[in-house]
Amino acid sequence: MVTANNEHFVLPWQTIAAAIVVGVILHAGNHLACDFPRLIDSSDETYAPLRQYFGETKPTYLALVRGVEGVTGVIMVVCMLIAFTLATRWFRRSLVKLPKPFDKLTGFNAFWYSHHLFIIVYISLVIHGERLYLILDWYKRTTWMYLAVPVGLYVGERTLRFFRSGSYSVRILKVAIYPGNVLTLQMSKPPTFRYKSGQYMFVQCPAVSPFEWHPFSITSAPGDDFLSIHVRQLGDWTRELKRVFSAACEPPMNGKSGLLRADENTKKTFPKLLIDGPYGSPAQDYSKYDVLLLVGLGIGATPFISILKDLINNIIKMEEEDEASTDLYPPIGPSKASVDLDTLMRITSKPKRVFKTTNAYFYWVTREQGSFDWFKGIMNEIAELDQRNIIEMHNYLTSVYEEGDARSALITMLQALNHAKNGVDVVSGTRVRTHFARPNFKRVLSKVASKHPYAKIGVFYCGAPVLAQELSNLCHEFNGKCTTKFEFHKEHF
Repeated sequence: MVTANNEHFVLPWQTIAAAIVVGVILHAGNHLACDFPRLIDSSDETYAPLRQYFGETKPTYLALVRGVEGVTGVIMVVCMLIAFTLATRWFRRSLVKLPKPFDKLTGFNAFWYSHHLFIIVYISLVIHGERLYLILDWYKRTTWMYLAVPVGLYVGERTLRFFRSGSYSVRILKVAIYPGNVLTLQMSKPPTFRYKSGQYMFVQCPAVSPFEWHPFSITSAPGDDFLSIHVRQLGDWTRELKRVFSAACEPPMNGKSGLLRADENTKKTFPKLLIDGPYGSPAQDYSKYDVLLLVGLGIGATPFISILKDLINNIIKMEEEDEASTDLYPPIGPSKASVDLDTLMRITSKPKRVFKTTNAYFYWVTREQGSFDWFKGIMNEIAELDQRNIIEMHNYLTSVYEEGDARSALITMLQALNHAKNGVDVVSGTRVRTHFARPNFKRVLSKVASKHPYAKIGVFYCGAPVLAQELSNLCHEFNGKCTTKFEFHKEHF
């Protein structure tokens, strides 16, 4: 899940980058504007104690800058300046339009590759630290010691990923491309790949880049015999991934949406995929809550699709086990005066399947009507299996005027008639009713709180940061005035 940023939010990597900038300005600025001028302008008497470090003759300003210490310092500053510039929102998200061939300086690839200049920075930093001006004893030059741990962790992580990805061999089973530039990849699941709903994995496609790994939420449930991810085109890497898989797709047939029909039955060669994971996320702990409130913006619905499938699968399995237990070991009642010890032991020793979550509310907010095609089959499947109304799903289309507005009255009327007659929503094409405009989340939380008093409710949000603060504030507000306990968790794409 590649994180997106918003000017109203300061993310951890932004804080670290700002701290580095401040440190560089203070360190380099102190040398260039203070230490060097004072040294070259010092009197012979003041310079005398420094001769053992700088030589009998006072160095010039240019000599200090052109020395090993100065050159390595300049190299580090230049490399970090390039990386910081290409990491800004304007360059990373290609908001700056540059003429060719300079357009290669924008996009995620430029950001990703420029950040690997840190290798040059670290090498220069070690050399820089070994040539400290006022320290002659080698064992007192300890810069390498501070770098050893983070560099060791980084190398270890990259090495582990290399070996882990080699042990997970996946075969592409199905490819689909939907409106809104969303690519769905369904692949075989390695026997040793164990994951929880809500987790994500890293994906590499050597045909696009032999070096880049990108995180994506797993949209299949742990009980499925396949792995699936949904990738929205948001940058140059995802655009190229869509292109190479589009070549293996055939045009849609029989009115089916998307460039579908690329599966094991088509005689096409799929690009190779490598996976690494799974990796944890806040949503993976959903089962510790009594009730779930899941909010996804656009492609941010991906981790919750897996959770909904897993939730319905677990509840159905629990009910089947209860029914099987009742059939095998009927309850002892007044009509049965006694029971043999063997049967009693089997009844009491049979493990009971415990699943804490009883209900889930899913709110999917999107701007494009075509987005509903992404999970149409899955949402219909959940609606069909959910006979006890455990899961309540709501689709919201924000590009249409809110319900009650005269401009959307006709759509609302046709929608209600078709849903009543055929059980299908005309907007989404699913059994889930579509609402217009953005949800009133204060009303949503109020409804959930009144329906589930004294319950522990997990509020999970995935999407752009703009809505996260509002949901967090609402959870805090309701926790102070009702018996229901809301716990808010977020992740950004």
